[in-house]
Amino acid sequence: MSLQSKVMEEMKTAMKAKDTVSLEALRAVKSALLLAQTESSAKELTEEDELKMLQKLVKQRKDSAAIYTEQGRADLAEPELAQAAVIEKFLPEQLSEEDIAKVVEKVIADTGAQGMKDMGKVMGTATRVLAGKADGKVVSAIVKQKLAQ
Repeated sequence: MSLQSKVMEEMKTAMKAKDTVSLEALRAVKSALLLAQTESSAKELTEEDELKMLQKLVKQRKDSAAIYTEQGRADLAEPELAQAAVIEKFLPEQLSEEDIAKVVEKVIADTGAQGMKDMGKVMGTATRVLAGKADGKVVSAIVKQKLAQ
């Protein structure tokens, strides 16, 4: 089942349950999907494109929630976090930091990286391998830590 059909099914369920937070998040996903399809010359989005789009939507929600929390607006932060949780259901399960570290170590060994000067090469490969399975900030921090050793 494609992501778009999954989103439509979830939207129907959210409408029946009168779950406004889920419905708002699902509408944002649907909107982003339609926008991406009209922008791309290909008729179908690849799974990788869909994952990147979903991660971007989750990141936007979490960043907004962090800003609201900094400003003492928990009433605005909570719906953002709830929407992020709804969108995350469509992403593959996120890896633990230990699993990410193992993948990064393998990438460093495969690329022959020697130090911080090779960070770009390691990050490029690691982000492709971990697409949709790990947050970029976490991957970056682990890569820096491993290359600094």
